[in-house]
Amino acid sequence: MTDILTTSTGHADAIGPGRLILVVGPSGAGKDTLLGLAKAACADDGTIAFPRRVITRQASASEDNEEVSAGTFEAALARDEYAMHWEAHGHRYAISRAIDDEIRAGHSVVANVSRTIISAMRRAYADVTVISITAPPNVRAERLAMRSRSSDGRIEHRLSRTVDEAAPDVTIVNTGSAEFHARQLVRAIKGEKWDE
Repeated sequence: MTDILTTSTGHADAIGPGRLILVVGPSGAGKDTLLGLAKAACADDGTIAFPRRVITRQASASEDNEEVSAGTFEAALARDEYAMHWEAHGHRYAISRAIDDEIRAGHSVVANVSRTIISAMRRAYADVTVISITAPPNVRAERLAMRSRSSDGRIEHRLSRTVDEAAPDVTIVNTGSAEFHARQLVRAIKGEKWDE
């Protein structure tokens, strides 16, 4: 099956002309692994940016996040320094407003975000693509158990969490090799057709 990427068009005052690529998916789907490989594959392309998330929990070895205290997060939020922010599993997350300059310059920005902010981002940015990375519950449970991050809380809770979201533009079912699915992700990031 071949997918052709479709993107939303924001409001007249939406930020553009570059693309905002939102990567979403449940805990244990393997988003950080695929994003790390995709970032490495795009390292020589100056038109694709992978901003670091700001988080109020301890960062793990598999993530490229900036850990901050709750107070630091709140202060930055009050100064309007975040383009987007959300809460999940008792922690707060954000992406710096610096991405707006990248998008205004016509670049693509790839961000690992919560599904809860998709609708707001589709209104705020002129060209948004949502890529969902997922995996069956048994695969996700095994991955969550292997990473055993204390800030994850109860695995059962993370596996049962559901979030209403707009339909993604692309879905990657991450059950094969990480390298294969990372290549799919890179093609989706570049707006190319790809085969499942």
